[in-house]
Amino acid sequence: MNSPASNSDDTLNAAARSLRNVRFAPIGTKSQALRRAHFWGKLSKATMAVGAVLIGAGIIGGIIGGIGFWGVMITALLVTTAAYVLMRFPQMPMPTAESLKITDLGTLAGKTEIWLEAQRPALPAPAVSLMQDIGVRLDQLAPQLQTLDDNDPAAREVRKLVGEHLPELINGYKRIPDSLRHKEHAGKTPAQQLVDGLKTIDREIETMTGQISRGELDKLAVRGRYLEIRYDNAAENGQGV
Repeated sequence: MNSPASNSDDTLNAAARSLRNVRFAPIGTKSQALRRAHFWGKLSKATMAVGAVLIGAGIIGGIIGGIGFWGVMITALLVTTAAYVLMRFPQMPMPTAESLKITDLGTLAGKTEIWLEAQRPALPAPAVSLMQDIGVRLDQLAPQLQTLDDNDPAAREVRKLVGEHLPELINGYKRIPDSLRHKEHAGKTPAQQLVDGLKTIDREIETMTGQISRGELDKLAVRGRYLEIRYDNAAENGQGV
């Protein structure tokens, strides 16, 4: 029979493994789709380069009556080098807080997910768990964004929420020294303020998704102005949402 201490250790170890898995797992399908598209793009280029080398070697061999041992070695080296370089480079560009503001609507959800995934190591465990929920919301929002024009007021409101308010909330927390992140200010710690802010953004993405799907774009614009005022006031007071 296991002792209470052993059971406690097992529980803690399981929780730690679960948190590590969450920190490295994709938070949504749109980020995975962007990564797959980047991979297949590189694979396509590498395949064409390898094919070009082999065709070139065949043409040269036909002209001179064979390429010989060293020709085979050189061809193998070129094939290996081309495949390695084109599969390794270019690296997938990582979204930044600034680039999210101007990202096209078609990839905004996926790039936001990728950006969020990169922030997880610096965030407390409750915030990391919320990232999964936000990823689901972004997946739901993505098809609705396809119905909008880049210049629609609704598109601007979505950009403000996921391209400005969300990054600023997280970056604001990251700017706070570690020693102060768990000290109360105005009744809450910065970590608690971050979690509350992420919960608010999670709800707002859900609301926006519904409003876009129902064509309630006027309501969305009004909601966006409310959020802007709320976040501006919070920033002036040095507090979270």
